[in-house]
Amino acid sequence: MITNQTEGLIRANSNQVRSQTNQTRPGSVKTTSCAVKCSRGSDINMYQKIKHSSLLHSNTSTLPQPGHKVHDVDNCSSMKGQTLLHKADSAVLWGSEDLTDDSVPPLKVQLWPDGEEKTTGMERLLKKCQIRNKLFRECLAECLGVYILILFGCGSVAQVTTTEEKKGQYLSINLGFALGVTFGIFVSRGVSGAHLNPAVSLSLCVLGRHPWMKLPFYIFFQLLGAFLAAATVALQYHDAIRAYGGGQLTVTGPTATAGIFSTYPSDYLSVWGGVVDQVIGTAALLLCVLALGDQRNTSLPDSFQPVLVGAVVLVIGISMGSNSGYALNPARDFGPRLFTYIAGWGDDVFRAGDGWWWVPIVAPCVGALLGTLIYQLMIEVHHPIHQSELPSSCQEATESKTGVELEGVEPGCEKPTKNSNLA
Repeated sequence: MITNQTEGLIRANSNQVRSQTNQTRPGSVKTTSCAVKCSRGSDINMYQKIKHSSLLHSNTSTLPQPGHKVHDVDNCSSMKGQTLLHKADSAVLWGSEDLTDDSVPPLKVQLWPDGEEKTTGMERLLKKCQIRNKLFRECLAECLGVYILILFGCGSVAQVTTTEEKKGQYLSINLGFALGVTFGIFVSRGVSGAHLNPAVSLSLCVLGRHPWMKLPFYIFFQLLGAFLAAATVALQYHDAIRAYGGGQLTVTGPTATAGIFSTYPSDYLSVWGGVVDQVIGTAALLLCVLALGDQRNTSLPDSFQPVLVGAVVLVIGISMGSNSGYALNPARDFGPRLFTYIAGWGDDVFRAGDGWWWVPIVAPCVGALLGTLIYQLMIEVHHPIHQSELPSSCQEATESKTGVELEGVEPGCEKPTKNSNLA
């Protein structure tokens, strides 16, 4: 049942339309709006916003001409306006759109107030789960990116090892880590920049491209992602690992399975030989990564860079992987090694290879700094000066050079001449 208050609103609206009818001229249209609160019993309570054009807009023959007096609609000889008002009142009362006259547009009912959108329960839940702390979001992205890297990389090692190379060979491992890096970057690059490697984070901090304050947080979550990925691989290949090792979890020997998760040196390799191996491999990695990220050195699409970084890891594995497994990443090695220590492989994961465990942690950091230094000194500082840098360069030149040495710079430092060394 329509309440008295609602009926009053409707009648007031009808009177307003009638009063506006006397002021209407041919071709002019006025728009009115009203908010009607409808109720039916105690279960329904919603607002409908109704908009409609002037109810008396019909053919020009029924409208008065300019200069003539407009009579009240109720007393008009034509009942056209009264009929339309009656139809409009019925439509407002009962929500009907059965208005056969073309001069009255159909009523538009908006069930939600302006500014509100209908959202699902899942959308509201996900919105509540959004993390506001920027650093925490970046750390989670790093954790997930490293997780993807180790999941694919160590998963490929587990498949090749437990099947005795019947379902994959050494190239399969190289491809597993290369594609793991590629997709790990795709997963996390939009939030954290996809370092995925403490050595990379350290190098960026040294270059001033990453805050030092964030470094320990990045490293911790990178280690966490590697640890969780190793646990996932161990769970997935639990039966295969037990069967391959004869029910034993061994670190060395013909049925060793600890090498599925972390790197161990070959029998001929000394500790310091392993240090050199890791320094060279990681330096090569950083050289290529910095080159791919240098906008003045490459013109590649940004979305293509993760694929090329994966290709760099692939070629390093093909050319430098036989000595100790090319860790190149402290998180990639230490996170899974810590898991194997907890999961039952024991102290041997730290004793094997004459205490090899520290080499994949320290040597990649040294190699990353070396590769960064080489690229900066041999490539990046020798780029032609960008146009936006010319004014400051000219100012520095005028402050530190004599007139003879400034022959290549035009007066006012607006731009260098063709013979200038700045070109």
